[in-house]
This record gives sequence, C-alpha cells and structure tokens, in this order.
Amino acid sequence: MNTSVLHFPQIQHILKEEFLQYVWKFRKFDTSDLRTTLGDSVEVITPGLHNLDSGPDFFNGAVRIGDQQWAGNIEVHILSSLWYAHEHQDDPAYDNVVLHVVWLYDRPVFRRDNTEIPTIELQNRVPALAISNYQRLYSGMHRWIPCEADFSGVDDFIYKNWLDALFIERMEQRTDRYVKVLHKLKNDWEALLFRELCVSFGTRVNKDSFISIADSVDFSLVRKLARENGQLEVMLLGQALLLEDDSRDEGYLKFRNDYLFLKRKFRLNNSGVILPKFFRLRPNNFPTIRLSQLADLYEKRPRLFSDILDAETLEEYYKLFDATVSTYWEQHFTFGKEHKSKSKPISAKFKDHLLINVVMPLKFYYLREMGSSNDEELLSLAERLPPEKNRIISNFERLGRRTGNMLESQGLLQLKNEYCTKKRCLRCRIGNEVLGK
Repeated sequence: MNTSVLHFPQIQHILKEEFLQYVWKFRKFDTSDLRTTLGDSVEVITPGLHNLDSGPDFFNGAVRIGDQQWAGNIEVHILSSLWYAHEHQDDPAYDNVVLHVVWLYDRPVFRRDNTEIPTIELQNRVPALAISNYQRLYSGMHRWIPCEADFSGVDDFIYKNWLDALFIERMEQRTDRYVKVLHKLKNDWEALLFRELCVSFGTRVNKDSFISIADSVDFSLVRKLARENGQLEVMLLGQALLLEDDSRDEGYLKFRNDYLFLKRKFRLNNSGVILPKFFRLRPNNFPTIRLSQLADLYEKRPRLFSDILDAETLEEYYKLFDATVSTYWEQHFTFGKEHKSKSKPISAKFKDHLLINVVMPLKFYYLREMGSSNDEELLSLAERLPPEKNRIISNFERLGRRTGNMLESQGLLQLKNEYCTKKRCLRCRIGNEVLGK
C-alpha cells in the first residue's frame, strides 16, 4: 500500500479530526503489522458505530490487543495530547475507551483510574491518494460545492441510493417540529393536518399569517363550520382581518355580516392574527383565493387526514385536493374588483406543492409513530412527481446530473443545504466516493 509520507507539520493546516474519523470508520489505512505505541499487536475486528453526538467518537468497537480481545468505545484525535485539551480524563463517559486512534502520538494518555489507554498512530499508514483526494476536496471549499469536478462521475448506484437516503432524511427533519405541535393540539392528527395545510396555503409570503389564523381558532370549530355551507370560508376570511374595511361591495357586506354573527356566537378573537399580504403575489396566490380553496377543501373532505391515510396512488392523492373557490371569487381576486367569471380550482402544480410539503411528511411521521412505516411507498410517490425548478437544482444540472423527479430534487436540496454548504463532505456518500478514488 502506498502510504502517506506527510508528517503532521506538513499537513496540520488542512488535516481535520473528521478526516481521521473517516479513515478509521472505513479502514482507509494499512493494517499490516498494526501495533500500539507500546509495541503490542492490534487487530481491528470492528471499528464501532460512528457517534455524531457528544461522547466517544465510536461506540461498541472491538479490537484484539496482544492476546486480549476488547469491546468498548474508541476515541479519535489528531494529536494524542488533545485528550487532555478536551478534558476527557475527567469525564466518566470516556472510562470505557479501549483504544485511542491518533494521527500523531505526542504523549501517553491515561483514564481516570490512571490506567494507560492503548494508542495507535496512523500518520505513516494512510494512503497518499486518500490524503491527496482530501486535499483536493478541502481546497475546493470555495466552489459552489467542493466536489464540482467529480460530481458527474460518481457511480450511478451510489448517487441514486444516496438521494433516496437524503429524501428520507429530509422527511425526518421536516417532521421534527410535529412533536411539540401535536402535543399542543392534544394529539389531534386532523388538527395538525389543518395547521400544516395553512402553512402551505399561505406559501412563503403568507406562511406566518396563515399559521396565526389556524392558531386563532380551535379545530373543533373548523370541523363544525365545514358542515355548514359557506360558513368556514366566512370565518377564515374574518379571522384573517380581511373583513375590516368599509367597502360597500355587496359580496363583501354579506361576508362581513355573516362573520360578525359568527364572531359573537363563538366569541372569536383575531387580535393575534398577522394581516396577510397581497403585494408581489400572483392573483391565484392571493390570500382571498387560497382561503376560499381551503374552506372548500374541508367542506368536501371533513375527514381529510383519514382520506390521506387511505390513499395509495398518485391519482388518489390528486383527487383528494379537488377543491375550488366559492361563487364570489370566480369573479373576484379582491373585494369589489370584478372580472370575467372563471373557475379557480387548486392547480396540479399546487397539488404537487401540498403533497411534498404536507401530505408526505405528515403521513411519513404518522406511520412511523404507529410502527408501520412504509418508506418505499413514499419514495415511489415522490418518483412520480415532477422535480422542483430553482437555482440549486439548475446548478446541479449544470454539473451534469439531470433531475427527473421530486425525489431527486428533494434529495439534492438536502445534499446542498445539509452537506455541501456545511462542508460535511466526509459524512456524504458522494464525498466518500470521491475520497476513495
């Protein structure tokens, strides 16, 4: 094996502990005649489970040192003396460290009970090519992504499987917020769905406003008014502060009078609601249109969450969101400004938006909570949806990877935001592939 001849002073300006963790995890070093700094033979049975939180770097590793097999934790440092710099000698979490893996051994290390920890030094055992590839990645940190030159050449199987994993990881991150919200909603999944739909119907511009609308009423009232023709729309428009003007438009006055009745009857309070914006929005995204569509959706689908759980095909999911605006909004985008009558159903593009941002994360979370997750169903569904079009996706396509569906575009967004931008190349399968060339 062509091992490194670069010693610490020559490489210290680029060498990171994360690289040494990668070397250990994937055994990218010469294991022949491996010995501790005291001369005992070492056999690596298993490197252990990589720990990404606080505590030793690898849990439950197994090594044979001399004639004795040891099972326990393994700690990795560039310098052995960093054990003391990080104050591990006083931390009981490190009492079970059975091996210290270092680039350069500059002093012996002892546990809290004063027993010396066996140490192996790797600076002369790492292939020069691995270091060269690492240097190339490291020097590329100023690029849009560090591995630009190698991205298109990554093995297709590795690329595809990594995007699948990144898609699931993105789903997991999106659902982290559900725990607190669901507790606040007393584990009412239908109420959680309504709140998440409000987030998406508000789009980026009015997200906070629509959340405040959802939070201003109990979902039991949404359920009740959805059964009374047109009353849910009245309530949503009123709670959104859109019925506060002195307009003399006939339709507006009807909405306003109906809302004042509901406000008195149910003691509604919208003092904490954020006024939605119209500025720089396309008319079909105006809050008036989106609130009317949302109300129609719940009039048609009062048990929408249950319907989502029952849906299996893309066509069934699309059908769930066949909703439109009430009669007034067929001729208006705002109060008092009439136009030629036209239908304004939820578009196919907006349905895709709802599926990827609400339906799939929520169903993913629910099934995992119930112990019956089916990641393959969600992956298959995402593969049938068209990809997003944005600057990040365009830049990846510029690097030679065509994006064919929503699964791939979501995976690439996760890759860019959570790995490339944060320089986590050594925790990325593509980065590992580049290093291993």
